[in-house]
Formats: sequence, C-alpha cells, structure tokens
Amino acid sequence: MTSHISSETLRQLGWSDHFQRLAKDQAINTDQVARVLSAHRDQFLVTDGRSEWLCTPSGKIRHHRQMDYPVTGDWVLVDKNAIRRVLPRKNTLCRGEAGSRGKQSGEARREQPIAANVDTVFVVSGLDRDFNLRRMERLLTLVYNCGMTPVIVLTKADLHESPETFLDKVEGLAVGVPVALTSTKDGSGVDQLHGYLDAGQTACMIGSSGAGKSSLANRLHGSDIQATAAVSERVGKGRHTTTSRDLIVMPRGGLLMDNPGIREIAFSKSGDGLEATFSDIRALAESCRFADCSHRHEPGCAVLHAVDSGELPPERLANYHKMQRELGYVQARSEKSADSVEKERWRDVAMEIKRMNRRKKR
Repeated sequence: MTSHISSETLRQLGWSDHFQRLAKDQAINTDQVARVLSAHRDQFLVTDGRSEWLCTPSGKIRHHRQMDYPVTGDWVLVDKNAIRRVLPRKNTLCRGEAGSRGKQSGEARREQPIAANVDTVFVVSGLDRDFNLRRMERLLTLVYNCGMTPVIVLTKADLHESPETFLDKVEGLAVGVPVALTSTKDGSGVDQLHGYLDAGQTACMIGSSGAGKSSLANRLHGSDIQATAAVSERVGKGRHTTTSRDLIVMPRGGLLMDNPGIREIAFSKSGDGLEATFSDIRALAESCRFADCSHRHEPGCAVLHAVDSGELPPERLANYHKMQRELGYVQARSEKSADSVEKERWRDVAMEIKRMNRRKKR
C-alpha cells in the first residue's frame, strides 16, 4: 500500500460516486481504503483492488459499541494490518438475532448484520421441498426493510416437467420483482443474472440451506468456487456447506456473496418492506370503507372481500397480519430503546449541572 490507489481501481470493487463524494467531504485518503471480502470472527480479509491481506479491527472498534463492527462488503480505512474505521454504509442487510423471532419482550432486538453496500439481493428458493411462498414473503420484506433491491431466483427447475407453474405463482406474489427460473445442472436461466454482476456491482444471495446458492455461484463463476452438498431426500434439508460470508470476484467484474442458509427470518428493523411486499393488499385497501381498516372484521373491507371472492389467498393475508404484528413489536422496541437513550443522556446532563452547582457553592 505504498503507491497511489486510483479511484478506478476501487470502482472495480464497487466504489461509487456516493463513496467518492463521501471521501471528498470527509477528507478520506483513498490510499488507505480497502473493502472487506470476508469476515472470520476477529480476522478480516480485505483488498484494495491490487492485493489481499488479513486485518484485525483496532482496539477502538472492538471496545466502542457505538462504532460499526466490520462485516463483509464494508469499505474500511486500514493502517497496515489494522482496520481503523468503517466508512458509513450505503445500506446494510441485517436480521434479528437468532432465537428472537416471535419474542415480545420490551427490549430492542439486536441486529445481526449480514452484508453491507449491496446493489442486488438474490432471494434463492429451490423448486423442491424448499419452495415456500410464505417464507419468500418474509425474505422480500426483510430485503425491502433494509432498503435493498431483490431479485428472486428459482433453482432446480430441472426437477419438474413444467416449472413455469412455479414461475407464475411467484410472479403473482412478487409484483414488479424480477424472477429468474434456473437450473444449475444445464445452466438454463442463469444468463439472466449476469447483468447484476457487471463490473463494480455487488450482489448477495440469501435463502435456506440446500436452496442451491453455492451451486448457483459455481455456475455464475464458471468453475467450482463453492462447496456443495446434496439435499437429504428424507427431510428435504441441505447441509450448511457455506459457513462464512465471502465476496467472490466474478468473471464480468462484479462481486457475489454467498451466505450460510437462514433458518430463522427475524426482523430487526421496521420500514416500508411490508407495503412493498404486499402491494396488492395495499391497493385493495384503498377501496375499504374505513381509512384505518385493519382488514380483520370491518364491514366494507375490500381486502376481506377479495379473500371471500378468491382473488386474494387467505394464507397471504394471514402472513401479512403476522408480519405486521412482528414489525409493530420491532418498532415499539426501537422507540422504547431510543427513549431510554434520550432519558439517560439528559440524566447525565442533569448530574453534570448538579456537580457544577456544587463547585460554585464551594
């Protein structure tokens, strides 16, 4: 890292005008900028576009909770083998900590960042026992809440004579979301995804174990870069062949991140994700008699009428209500946590004023 790093070299890693403006505004020396390719506990593989090396976070990052801890995809400032700072993220893909789904405690739910600075999220679902429309709705809501752009990837199309029926179901569920029907065995449909992996673009994959994420990564790369394992025919579950989150440089210059399978999709933040995922329910709600209709029992509810007429599947509405409750808890916890922080801050101010008054009396 002794010679000058051009912005063009960083752009090949996903450095954009957004980060260039940030560097200018904050007087950041781009010669010290690197991107996190993978995270393994307290060791991070980083690259500046010319070389790769291992770094550890500085003591300040490790001991100050208010500072962002590095995750795969982050842009960081490095000094030799130490990460001194995580640059402000364009976005962060995160979920609630494992075991928190459905809990209604008063405490704020801890976030588990999965990836940072991502352009596209591939929501991967296999057309076997992994296929679950309700789970897909949860994943889409998670992605939207994080301010990211989803693309649905259906894998294992070769298992069916007419896989287009699955495509129709998903396109009816995810209005406006691109859907790719693929098979990693014969490569069909995979070409649709290359456009999301052009130079400077970053995509990551999420889905359950055995959905075919690693096989898809291998197909997109053109070689076996990720280990794969067969899905158990007895239980329909895959083994966790991917155990870390690694950014892989693809042949077209983009970067792809494979992720360990997600068993539990817990929300850590609220947002507009529910409205985006259930745009059909939002559109129907405009015709409800009451503006604050809950779509549960009110007379003149256009949403309930759509269920009765068969236009809207009752399972979809039930999942909407379920996630609405969960996100309501998340929002309440967040507000309570923020209120506690504010009260603690003013308590500290009051204590300082008292100390100052005592000193004056002396």
